[in-house]
Amino acid sequence: MKLTKEINKEILADFNKNLNQDASNNVLKNSVAQVGIFKASEDPEVKTKLNPSFNIMVNSGKVSNQKQSGRCWLFAALNTLRTEFALRNNMKDFELSQNYLSFWDRLEKSNAFYQEVLESADLPIEDRQVNDVFSGPNGDGGFWSSAANLISKYGVVPNYVMPETAVSENTREFDAVLNKLLRKNGIELRQLVKDGAAQADIDKRVTEMLSEVYKICVYSFGLPPKNFELSLQTDNDKLIEEESITPKQFFNNYFTTNLDDFVTIENSPQKSKKYHQVYSIKNQNNVIGGKEHIFLNLPMERLEELTIQQLKNNQLVWFGNDVLKQSDRKNGYLLGDLYQYDELFGMDSQIEKGLALDYGEAEVSHAMTITGVNILNGQPNRWKVENSWGEDNGVHGYYLMDEKWFKDNTYEVVINKKYLNDEELAELDQEPIVLPSWDALS
Repeated sequence: MKLTKEINKEILADFNKNLNQDASNNVLKNSVAQVGIFKASEDPEVKTKLNPSFNIMVNSGKVSNQKQSGRCWLFAALNTLRTEFALRNNMKDFELSQNYLSFWDRLEKSNAFYQEVLESADLPIEDRQVNDVFSGPNGDGGFWSSAANLISKYGVVPNYVMPETAVSENTREFDAVLNKLLRKNGIELRQLVKDGAAQADIDKRVTEMLSEVYKICVYSFGLPPKNFELSLQTDNDKLIEEESITPKQFFNNYFTTNLDDFVTIENSPQKSKKYHQVYSIKNQNNVIGGKEHIFLNLPMERLEELTIQQLKNNQLVWFGNDVLKQSDRKNGYLLGDLYQYDELFGMDSQIEKGLALDYGEAEVSHAMTITGVNILNGQPNRWKVENSWGEDNGVHGYYLMDEKWFKDNTYEVVINKKYLNDEELAELDQEPIVLPSWDALS
């Protein structure tokens, strides 16, 4: 269709005429200009509905802080593990090292990038798959399955064993340096394939490239320990100690969580996706040889039921969401009608959840853990959420979420398979439908 519509003087005159018909527009215009759209449209009555008490709650400890990094998925996963350990060992504020797994995540993602480059090397540069591979060679993001792969392969360590560094807390410079190197190496690998290089020569070059990445990771995050001295003081003054233990031994010996028991339950009401169907996303595995990221798509009501079941059994729930929608970071509010900008401007900008995913208005932008829920007359009306943005946000780092926000902005929860019914367990055995790497849920 040819583009012919333009904005002219007559149209602008009508705009101004319509604007000036309502005298209140001047007052609203001044208010918005002075305090901003969200502040001007904020509904103070909504906040009064959130009583910070819950009749179902898991006792979790001091919140962590991912700072200027995108490791929310990893922090949320480790929060579920540390809470299990803390409850069993009476250590309320115990924390695992996120930096330790961040090191291995970046190295493994680099290897995955090189393999994806080789897989798509015969495709033209302008192919969408090639563009997607090179658009983000290595970043902070991930899924529950990403954390599970890392933990299964490398174990975990207490925070004191490998604490945060300036780079792990602010990954912008690291991303810039590493991604430039990866793209350059990726171009070389494509050329090697084009030139018909032997597989052995390509493998040798990839190993050399990974050695460079390893050095960058060691300089930036520190050298991960092969073993360490375990020494932890419980809240009742007992000592958990071992002279030497490996990270995998620490996980296997001191944690009861079986990572294989947990599955991702998605709510994607897109017309392109069916409920009760298992999906995977191409090239979303951070560890070559690890388990693929797969999920079972179920209605929102079922996600909610499963979440409540798990909380009732004193287990946190990892959940993926779109955190910037209708949220107040400083006060820790996640409220479905917090900002009433439609009423402010006299418009209707509401988009159905599935269409919002289809057209880029919604995304799974963040991961946190649900630690509590309040049930009133058999129905949930508010939730307690542990974030990883430090104690200065929310109530000592914890957020209050209402029911509308949960339904509007939650897309996935990680649930122990024992809470699924027989039909859902059978559905997990389906062959996954593979979605492209640029899918809305990637």
